[in-house]
Amino acid sequence: MEPEPPAASGPAEPGPRLRGGCGAAHAASASLPSGPEAEPRRCALAVAAVLPAGGSGERMGVPTPKQFCPILERPLISYTLQAMERVCWIKDIVVAVTRENMEAMKGIIQRYQHSRISLVEAGVTRHRSIFNGLKALAEDQPHSKLSKPEVVIIHDAVRPFVEEDVLLKVATAAKEHGAAGAIRPLVSTVISPSADGCLDHSLERARYRASEMPQAFLYDVIYAAYQQCSDYDLEFGTECLQLALKYCHVKAKLVDGSPDLWKVTYKRDLYAAESIIKERISQQICIVMDDEEDEEHVGRLLEETLKNELNHVKVTSGPLCHAGRHLHQVILEQCYSFVCVNVMTSEFEETQKLLNLLKESNFSILYPVVVISVHFLDYKSVPFDRKMENLMQIRELAKEVKKRNILLCGLLIYYPQEEQKLQESLRQGATIIATFIKERNSAFVGQLLTA
Repeated sequence: MEPEPPAASGPAEPGPRLRGGCGAAHAASASLPSGPEAEPRRCALAVAAVLPAGGSGERMGVPTPKQFCPILERPLISYTLQAMERVCWIKDIVVAVTRENMEAMKGIIQRYQHSRISLVEAGVTRHRSIFNGLKALAEDQPHSKLSKPEVVIIHDAVRPFVEEDVLLKVATAAKEHGAAGAIRPLVSTVISPSADGCLDHSLERARYRASEMPQAFLYDVIYAAYQQCSDYDLEFGTECLQLALKYCHVKAKLVDGSPDLWKVTYKRDLYAAESIIKERISQQICIVMDDEEDEEHVGRLLEETLKNELNHVKVTSGPLCHAGRHLHQVILEQCYSFVCVNVMTSEFEETQKLLNLLKESNFSILYPVVVISVHFLDYKSVPFDRKMENLMQIRELAKEVKKRNILLCGLLIYYPQEEQKLQESLRQGATIIATFIKERNSAFVGQLLTA
């Protein structure tokens, strides 16, 4: 068993986290904002987790194992690890990876500052990988820094959207019943074909459920089950709950799971997962501007337009003065989209200050942060060529911050202008802002757009 490599300098926790975790930061499902903020849950049990991550991803049809496929340029397994790390009552997280992927996994742990992770070598099958993970938690392991848990959670490395609620439910139910697992209603009817390829019989869908992850067990129960397990079950079995029943006579408690428990299996699932993540990190926009301006200030007009046009998105505003305190609060609220308002200037001084603060905070380590530098300019007051020369500096600036996972583009709105035309420009600007924030498309990076 190999403990996690030392984390890079930065937060002790795995970067900025979202909803419901330890300390001041808030964790989230797959470490993503998803619904009202909740107080951190507490679990009185000693709990560890085992994640088998040795699969080859044959069904996905890509050369890279699916757990390492990138979503927004970050490996899928990193999202799942973050979802588990947010739960402060899970003491240890054991990940089983193949020998050839061990160094890549260490690199992921270090780059994304994951904590409480230990690595073991995966077996040739899913059950053998889980067994290796359980062995790492046993009391008789020499040189092990891990302690034997009372309850162990088993979860798939390619189910990134698991919520703390269901983890708590299965862990609590396992304490009482010895084993527990999440289930979901069947979507399709299950049929049994005959040897000649014809229908033999079908199952009554309402009577059956789909077994999902996570599952949880008293450690002594599931470890004993694997120790007794036949080679056939280790080779061809897929259901951990069945092993607890077959070898330890423990009937698992079945817990209703949420729709978010689905497993990334096919290539199309990667696109679906990316879409979900993009939507969740695009639910808040922070407008950075001078808060001493009166309500008629054009920045305020842009803020109101964004609120009216994007009524499903939370729009907040604040100044760059005392930015350290303000930005810290924004980070805690998990805002990954910023609009920096520059009035009557083609310089990037204020935008540069914001970018420096974001870089110093390491905020963009987990998710791409969008920054839109908005410039309200009077094309009559400043020579157009000189103004555009200044604004086109955004290309080099964007290239630099892209290395830190910050996506920068510019937006030019002519001002002052007649009220009706200004309102139309503001609405167009709001549409451009909303599109960039929602899509987080690298094609926008370094571009200067006009509303």
